[in-house]
Amino acid sequence: MCELLGMSANVPTDIVFSFTGLMQRGGRTGPHRDGWGIAFYEGRGLRLFQDPAASSESQVAELVQRYPIKSEVVIGHIRQANVGKVCLSNTHPFVRELWGRNWCFAHNGQLADFNPSATFYRPVGDTDSEAAFCDLLNRVREAFPEPVEIEQVMPVLIEACAHYRAKGVFNCLFSDGDWLFCFCSTKLAHITRRAPFGPARLKDVDVIVDFQAETTPNDVVTVIATEPLTENETWQRYEPGQWALWRRGECVLQGTTD
Repeated sequence: MCELLGMSANVPTDIVFSFTGLMQRGGRTGPHRDGWGIAFYEGRGLRLFQDPAASSESQVAELVQRYPIKSEVVIGHIRQANVGKVCLSNTHPFVRELWGRNWCFAHNGQLADFNPSATFYRPVGDTDSEAAFCDLLNRVREAFPEPVEIEQVMPVLIEACAHYRAKGVFNCLFSDGDWLFCFCSTKLAHITRRAPFGPARLKDVDVIVDFQAETTPNDVVTVIATEPLTENETWQRYEPGQWALWRRGECVLQGTTD
C-alpha cells in the first residue's frame, strides 16, 4: 500500500518537517519505493514535484526538503505499486483542471474490477488511482457543468467515495487549493496544531522542531497522514468510512458513509 500526506493551514506554512518524516518511509523505514510526489498550492497555481525513484534516495526529494515552500494546502504521496508499472505517469498526486482551477488527488489502496467509462477526463497512466480520480471529476462535471461551492458538491464526492470503497481500499486526499477533502477506507489520521505550540519529534528520523519558535499564536495547521508521523503528539485516527472537509486548518464538514 501507499502512504498519504496532506496539510491545511490558515497561513502559508512549509511542510518540510512532515515531508522529511514521510520520505524516510519510501525505502528506508518503509517499503514504499515506487515513486513519490508532492503538490503545493499557491493561490490558483500549483507546484508539483514527482519522481518514480524511491523517496529516501531521490535527489528531487532532497531538494524539496531543503526548499521551505509555504502553502495553505499540500498533498503528498509515496507509492508502493500494486496496479500499474513504476513510471512517472503513474506517480501521484494527479492533477486536472475543472472550473478554471487545478484539482489534485492522491490515493492509497487498490480497487478490484474497476473499469469506469472514460468520458471527458481520461487517465494518462494505467493505475486504478488515476482512473478513480478521472471518474470522480467526470461525476462532478456532469452534475455541475458550471462552478458551485464545494458544499454543494459534497453529496457527489461522498457517493463516489462509497462506491470506490465497495471496490476495495480507498483512502484519498483531494483538493482544489481552497479546501482539502479526505476519505478513510482503512487508515488515516490527523493532528491539528494551534497555540500553545510545543516541540514535535519525528518517528522515522531523529528530527525535532519547536513549533512555538516557528509560528504565531493565531496559526492553525492540520496535517493528515496514513500513519502518525510524530511520536510525542496525539493524532486522531479516522474510522473506516469517515470523511472530512478542511479549510484553513479547520474541519468545516465531516461525516461517515453507510
